[in-house]
Amino acid sequence: MAYLHGTYGAFDKSIGLVPVATDTIPVYVGVAPVNLVRGYEEMGNVNGPLQVKNMEGAQRLFGYSGDWESFSLCEVFAAHFQNEISNVSPIVVINVLDPATHKKAGEPTTQELTFVNGTAAIESDTIILDTLVLADKVEGTDFTVDYDFTKGQVILKSIAEEPLTTVNATFSEVDVSMVQEADIVGGVTAEGVYTGLGSVALVYPELGLIPNLLAAPGYSEKLTVYRAMVQAAAKINGHWDAMVLADIPLESNDTIQKAVKWKKENGYTSERAKVCYPQWQTKDGAVYHLSTWTAWLMCLVDATHQGVPMETPSNKQIPAGKQFFGKSSKHKGFDQQTANELNENGITTAVYWGGVHVLWGGHTAAYQYGLVTDARAIFDVSIRMMMHVTNDFQREHALTIDCPMTKAMADTIKNREQEKLDALVAIGALIGEPVCEFKESENSTEQLMEGDFVWSNKMTPTPPFKSGTIKVAYTDEGFSTYFSE
Repeated sequence: MAYLHGTYGAFDKSIGLVPVATDTIPVYVGVAPVNLVRGYEEMGNVNGPLQVKNMEGAQRLFGYSGDWESFSLCEVFAAHFQNEISNVSPIVVINVLDPATHKKAGEPTTQELTFVNGTAAIESDTIILDTLVLADKVEGTDFTVDYDFTKGQVILKSIAEEPLTTVNATFSEVDVSMVQEADIVGGVTAEGVYTGLGSVALVYPELGLIPNLLAAPGYSEKLTVYRAMVQAAAKINGHWDAMVLADIPLESNDTIQKAVKWKKENGYTSERAKVCYPQWQTKDGAVYHLSTWTAWLMCLVDATHQGVPMETPSNKQIPAGKQFFGKSSKHKGFDQQTANELNENGITTAVYWGGVHVLWGGHTAAYQYGLVTDARAIFDVSIRMMMHVTNDFQREHALTIDCPMTKAMADTIKNREQEKLDALVAIGALIGEPVCEFKESENSTEQLMEGDFVWSNKMTPTPPFKSGTIKVAYTDEGFSTYFSE
């Protein structure tokens, strides 16, 4: 450091808003530029769930690139940790890009570098930093390596006794095009190797977190991935329920009518999912999948209710922007009234409404106006409240398993669950008089002999105020005032 004498000022790295902490845990599966992370193999950031709480942590664990089409998880990092409204954490990230496997074939890349004032740069987000070498030079003795995520550059600084001038750099690069749907779907082998969506099963045992939401922006629009997501989100580890957030592809779906038809024909109709269309372009030109903003909003809204998912993310503000239908599309977008055509078919969208840009649509993917067969599938809050209750029951009583089940214990569990239901009524998450029962008809002697006990909850999640109408009638009675004394 240079000699200083006096007072000084300097710009430091930008710091995002302090993230809002939430009990809602979204799990994102996709592609991150872990090739930009030194020692990535020891980080556990390939096909393993890692918790991320801020942008600094995201870059340290997974790297960062502005090329979201190639590196889908970078969109997630920007949405959660660099937006103008509120940052939200934590999130769980599962990256499937493996630089050792998804690597460009052939000889490594060679590039001549010129050091100016002791510094040289390589502009690349595909470089595998761990493979970078400078001809006849030793890292740590002759030069240092760092990565500037803002500029997308590898920064090399000469520290040799004789400053470096011109030198050849050699490195390997990742080939993101090698990542296939099968990598996202993944699975679990007989040898206990977890990949892709199969790694969701590691979130609870490794991180101690219960996954509530599951998203794969950029990939959920592929049918095989969507089906795998729905399957993965149901009874994770045999216990936990999560909501799937998916998107309808823009390709060949540049109108509402086409999007509705595509959703039905491809079976994006699970009650455990929300399906979004189109995408969203913020004022800075960045394009996001609406499933990402849906997950972000669910976390943000849940945090205002101590983690209880009692309020839909619909009609909640998202960063200002416009609907996006693809780079070549001439579609100018639609208003709230037209957006209702998507909502009545179980599709969530985004519009300008009430002076701000908002997510619009509080239904599950199973919803179709007039054709819903089970009332619990009408609103996202209904199914999420049911998930909340089942997950909370399992979490709270996990350590009670294998304890002596006396009558007092059975009554204690029933009373505790009733207490929680009453508390949910008190905060407005449920309406009416929900009840927890331990019924003889559901607990046969044979079941009890096996140590299997069943408690039943009956509850009504509070519905959202989806629409309100005031009727105004004209009357001529007012004219009588002209003749009154």
